[in-house]
Amino acid sequence: MFHYRQALYQMQQGKSDRAIVLGGTMGRRRAAQLRCFAATEGWLTPGATLPNDASLAALFVTPKQGSPGPVSTLHAHRERITQWIESGINVRVMHRALEESHGYRGSYASVVRMVNSIKKSSPEVTTVLDFKPGESAQIDFGKGPEIIDQHTGEVLKSWFFVMVLSWSRHMYAELVTDQSIETLLGCHEIIKTVIVRSAS
Repeated sequence: MFHYRQALYQMQQGKSDRAIVLGGTMGRRRAAQLRCFAATEGWLTPGATLPNDASLAALFVTPKQGSPGPVSTLHAHRERITQWIESGINVRVMHRALEESHGYRGSYASVVRMVNSIKKSSPEVTTVLDFKPGESAQIDFGKGPEIIDQHTGEVLKSWFFVMVLSWSRHMYAELVTDQSIETLLGCHEIIKTVIVRSAS
């Protein structure tokens, strides 16, 4: 962990990543990762107390590729963030809540990366609904255009009655002027007639 401590001391003294790399302390990519991590922990302030070697060793792990990288400061909040994702909480709101309620000092981008990582490891599961012919249908009313009554000249609101058969995905649509039970049943009767005729 000596090279990490040396790099941190140099960063506190205001040295750039390029200077640290040229001095042979560590590579450019590792220095950039360390600086980003150190900034979130408040270690870059001149005179700030750095963790001991054991703590530094615990913070830096070796991924499968073989290049060391810092453990995310959000790791302790992973379960909380997972619950927020499931509740549909906006990422910006998550970041603000972590700052205000949990003392988080990291960046918004880090929260975005954590959210993406959780979503990638827990893909959304969908259920395929399987129905037999004639077993199920989906119905709904959607807003239609205003229409003029030919006899009275009155402007009327309208709706589209739509039914989709679950098995065949065939759709029936009809323009109606109300959403009453009588209209709903009347549309069903028309559909039943159409299905019977098409089957014969």
